[in-house]
Amino acid sequence: MSSNKKYWKAIEQVDSLSNSFEELEHKEFISKLPENFLSDEKTLNDNNTSRRDFLKYVGFSTAAAAAAACEGPVIKSVPYVVQPEQIRPGIANYYATTIADGFDYGSILIKTREGRPIKVENNSEAPSFGNANARIHASVLSLYDTLRLQGPLANGKDVSWDEFYVQVQATLKALLATDKSVIMMTPTIASPTTSRIINDFIKVFPNIKHVVYDSIQSDAALNAYEKHYGIRGLADYDFSKANTIVGIDADFLGDWQGGGYEKGYAQSKTPKKNNGKSTMLWHMQFESNMTLTGANSDHRVPCTPADQKNILAYLYDLLSESGSSTNLPENLKNATEKAAKQLLKSGSNSVVVSGIEDETAQSLVFVINKMLKSNAFKPEQPRLIRQANLSNVKNAFKELINGNANGFITFGINPLYTTSYGSELTETIKNLEFSLSFTSKLDETASASKFVAATPHYLESWGDYEMKLGHYSLAQPTIRPLFDTQQFQDVLLRLSGKKTKYYDEIKSHWNSNILNSKSWSKTLHDGYFSKEPEYRSLVKNFSDLNINSLRKDNPRDMTLVLYTKTGMGDGQQANNPWLQEFPDPITRVAWDNYLTISFSDAKSLGLENTNTSNGALNGSYALIDVQGNKLKVPVLIQPGQAKGTVGLSFGYGKRLGLKDEMQTGVNAFSLYHNFNKTQNIKISKAEGEHEFACVQLHNTLMGRGDIIKETTLEIFNTKDKKYWNSTPQVSKNHIEFDVTSPEVDMWQEFDRSIGHHFNLSIDLNSCTGCGACVIACHAENNVPVVGKREVRKSRDMHWLRIDRYYSSGSSFEQDNQTKENISGVGDSLSTFGKMEQAADNPQIAFQPVMCQHCNHAPCETVCPVAASSHGRQGQNHMAYNRCVGTRYCANNCPYKVRRFNWFLYNKNDEFDYHMNNDLGRMVLNPDVVVRSRGVMEKCSMCIQMTQKTILDAKLKGEKIKDGSFQTACSNACSTGALVFGDLNDKESKVAALHEDDRMYHLLEHVGTKPNVMYQLKVRNTDEV
Repeated sequence: MSSNKKYWKAIEQVDSLSNSFEELEHKEFISKLPENFLSDEKTLNDNNTSRRDFLKYVGFSTAAAAAAACEGPVIKSVPYVVQPEQIRPGIANYYATTIADGFDYGSILIKTREGRPIKVENNSEAPSFGNANARIHASVLSLYDTLRLQGPLANGKDVSWDEFYVQVQATLKALLATDKSVIMMTPTIASPTTSRIINDFIKVFPNIKHVVYDSIQSDAALNAYEKHYGIRGLADYDFSKANTIVGIDADFLGDWQGGGYEKGYAQSKTPKKNNGKSTMLWHMQFESNMTLTGANSDHRVPCTPADQKNILAYLYDLLSESGSSTNLPENLKNATEKAAKQLLKSGSNSVVVSGIEDETAQSLVFVINKMLKSNAFKPEQPRLIRQANLSNVKNAFKELINGNANGFITFGINPLYTTSYGSELTETIKNLEFSLSFTSKLDETASASKFVAATPHYLESWGDYEMKLGHYSLAQPTIRPLFDTQQFQDVLLRLSGKKTKYYDEIKSHWNSNILNSKSWSKTLHDGYFSKEPEYRSLVKNFSDLNINSLRKDNPRDMTLVLYTKTGMGDGQQANNPWLQEFPDPITRVAWDNYLTISFSDAKSLGLENTNTSNGALNGSYALIDVQGNKLKVPVLIQPGQAKGTVGLSFGYGKRLGLKDEMQTGVNAFSLYHNFNKTQNIKISKAEGEHEFACVQLHNTLMGRGDIIKETTLEIFNTKDKKYWNSTPQVSKNHIEFDVTSPEVDMWQEFDRSIGHHFNLSIDLNSCTGCGACVIACHAENNVPVVGKREVRKSRDMHWLRIDRYYSSGSSFEQDNQTKENISGVGDSLSTFGKMEQAADNPQIAFQPVMCQHCNHAPCETVCPVAASSHGRQGQNHMAYNRCVGTRYCANNCPYKVRRFNWFLYNKNDEFDYHMNNDLGRMVLNPDVVVRSRGVMEKCSMCIQMTQKTILDAKLKGEKIKDGSFQTACSNACSTGALVFGDLNDKESKVAALHEDDRMYHLLEHVGTKPNVMYQLKVRNTDEV
């Protein structure tokens, strides 16, 4: 027996009063054929052109086009004077480097072709931060942004670097001579060498004060750690050592404390055999917004930020048996007691994490983990990627606004955009005697500054970092600077009067203080170095905690909770088309931010969403008031949003340094008062309707068999596989066969035992929905960006999508009964009973879907020109030059994974997304053809990568080892959810997963026999 849970993608599917989903489900085409593309309808009807004339015109135009094509294209090339030894045409080179932009950090590998960086990959050997998120994977495209600054500016005009140095040096010396204060503000400097260069610079100009500023603050956690462990850092965690996790407002699968925790989490989340029974992680999450972490938890408890402090205090009381009472609502009280019971049961294999912005709360988390003797709590090696002190930041801004500072230097930050008093700061900076911005874009802060130093992209830069105590990494250029830029550190060195370069300073510092006779060249090759640090230990106990400060009565005002979206972060890459078009894993909206609100709160305020087509979602506007600061924001109804709260993401609303279409959304930083992510607000409905690009109803496959399969851990352990992962049966001659049996094949089977047989396994337990695979697929396969307007027409081009499914507690049978009680209607998908409660706190499952590379592929049988065919290695091939664009294959594909090129995107100015100019095209992978208009495309299972692996092994005369075969998505997956390999290699991991009891195929009853398999989802819950 398989799960009979009901899965849904949008409110319309569970709202009996809404007919929009039923209409869309049967609507194949978004709109009428646009006749006005050729002419107006009246002209077409009145036109009396004969068939003979029509054929004459078509024949002439075809001949003219053929003649024009005979002229050889002009190809410009710049040869090497001396061929670099390491660059061989057609062969990719890989360089280890580090990204550290103040918000995202990672030790990564860069794939280059003919000297061009084209792709980011994980540096899986790095001891920390070796897993790249979606933003880091997309960062390679930012290198080829035409809006990057191409040289220094003085008073808004281009100047040479020599002129720049003369003017800046003179101004700095004049300020020093008159003892006028200058504030230098930078993000966290997790670089030993850069910290030393800044200190030396300040020795030359002692009137300069250095202030560390992070766009999104972690002050409470930093203060708590510094108070108890002596340095400014963040306690680290290893979730692979946890059997129980209780999270309170800590999105550790997102951006909490810099992220990077998903690998350890996935290891604990996968069922493992232990004394004959499978065990796995138990995870309860208390939160307001629906986050990636909450979506992956076993038990999610929506609650307001005010309740979260009470929950933490009550949890401590239960664990310490102090006996204090609580004023929590009954459901939160019961959930907290359940969490405490599970923590005590797991003992040292349990851990508590929290993102509450309160120093006492953060200290209390340390106390609880110490009390539990948690193996997953790692305070002795802190993370050093956040070090800002909010008190210093506030004082610095106060000095500037009050006129107590005469100069302002910024590096890698944009405070005019990322603070709530940007308008005050703008006028202040414009009126300062001296202002200097180190940046790669002419953003809000740079536009107000007198001097702008154009800095290189991180892929053009040197650098060193200590992102975690004792864990060091290096950054190296992977391409010569494309423009006339200089690094911040090199500029400071020259202004300090030094003749050395930043590279020399790094190498000298590492050889003297870090490497201890280890090889510099090897370390640069590896990208990282670890040494035994001085582990941190407690310097102050927890005796003075005022826990009662957390037990306050909770006001029931509407609360705004600010957060970061998976694709946009703090907005540094807002001009990156890959990230703008990346659908948010939870809401499935691209090209926008919005106010997330619960179904019940939206209903009471008269706010609504309506789906006008698959891709086009319209929504009401709300007017929110935060301390007199009013903002009109589009509204998105979000299942699982805590009642009494609304969410709004950072990173949008920028207006400078971006292309026009990227200037989307509203600036949530304008509401970031006192640098607090929670704000009490007033909210009301506003006039107007907003148009979203939302893919949540794209290709919805309701009622089409088992798509998402899941069960509980208890059923998984106690019931037979046939109960929780049954194979569909078909009848032939009154005999029942499994649908996978060769007895019911309609096609002659290939002999798959010879050569390679490639398969991809996707573990639904390990997939967190992070989307790194989506961006990696874009980069590897030259997938075009189409823009918001085309996404609303259901024309997005993603080869790989991550479907997000909600599920309620009721089954089809239970809800049918509810429906009949309400209206007596039958089992129609659009007439489910009114399910407001289902939207309060649904469970979520993520499912990556790409071409399933079916052995019995329906697309192959309908292609009239054999553009779609099957290969002997298991892949479903596309011959682009044979495709005539009938789209029969897309109509016949049950998985809806084929994409049609409506335009020639890379040569059309209507689609100005970096790849339709010579600079942007440098990111294209030469191993993959760029598809033309009228051609169908889809996942190729990265055939260019598999063929290269085969040819390399043949050249070396070696047997291919398991793990050598990779696709872009499997290579990018830091949790190991996607495993690619050769099914004919019986020792391979993918062969073992194929025989696993959790394995199933998508829409197995259709009989397509895919080469992509899924591992059933197991939840550690009481119900399914």
